[in-house]
Amino acid sequence: MQNNVGLKLQELTESGRKGIAWLIDPDDIQSPVLFENQLQEAVQLKIDFFFLGGSLIQQNTIGEIIRFIKSVSPDIPVVIFPGNSLQFSPLADAILFLSLISGRNPDLLIGQHVSIAPILDKSKVEVLPTGYMLVDGGQTTSVHYISQTIPLPNHHPELAVATALAGHFLGLQYFYLDAGSGAPHPVSAEIIRAVKKKIKSPLFVGGGLNTRDKIQTAFESGADVVVIGNGAGKNPNLIKEAASYLESFRILSN
Repeated sequence: MQNNVGLKLQELTESGRKGIAWLIDPDDIQSPVLFENQLQEAVQLKIDFFFLGGSLIQQNTIGEIIRFIKSVSPDIPVVIFPGNSLQFSPLADAILFLSLISGRNPDLLIGQHVSIAPILDKSKVEVLPTGYMLVDGGQTTSVHYISQTIPLPNHHPELAVATALAGHFLGLQYFYLDAGSGAPHPVSAEIIRAVKKKIKSPLFVGGGLNTRDKIQTAFESGADVVVIGNGAGKNPNLIKEAASYLESFRILSN
């Protein structure tokens, strides 16, 4: 039986408990043994979601990876974070149905969605309609290059709010602020606060979150779910540090 990811996200948002997602890029998996050890540690740390995907996947092994994740951790939802419509497997619990509302590339606003919609309709994968907003993190990242879009400026919250509001009025139910994988600077606290103040939907924040302090700032600014990507590869203790902070936050909130 697949997890109800939308319900879990809504519960996190309404309760103020916050959550952690580990974004796994299939191309970054070098050792199955090391990956299994990382998965087991993530389970022990009680992270909330596994996200799976990347801007450029050279080998489409998503189905195999999902099977492996579920053999280690059947209870933590696996959510596809697709770089394109080819990044899909019916074995996932859910898919972020990303519409790149910060850009003007029609293929990523609706084009890719049309090609995958009939397949999603026949699957049991939960679809999470998500407004995806790229924010300038200080350098051109792979997602900026692949999407061929200009990111939102990191210190003009009014533009981010207007973009999020447009997505909200179009009916999008989840929002994702992303500085891009490996960005020198994460999404600014002022943008997170401004968007969260206007949009009450579950808010993901990712990109450039490579220290506990940056993760803490994202949470305290209004992120409902912090997404940790390649920062976990460079600092194996990063997810542990994030989970430790979140546990103390939850204790203080109760």
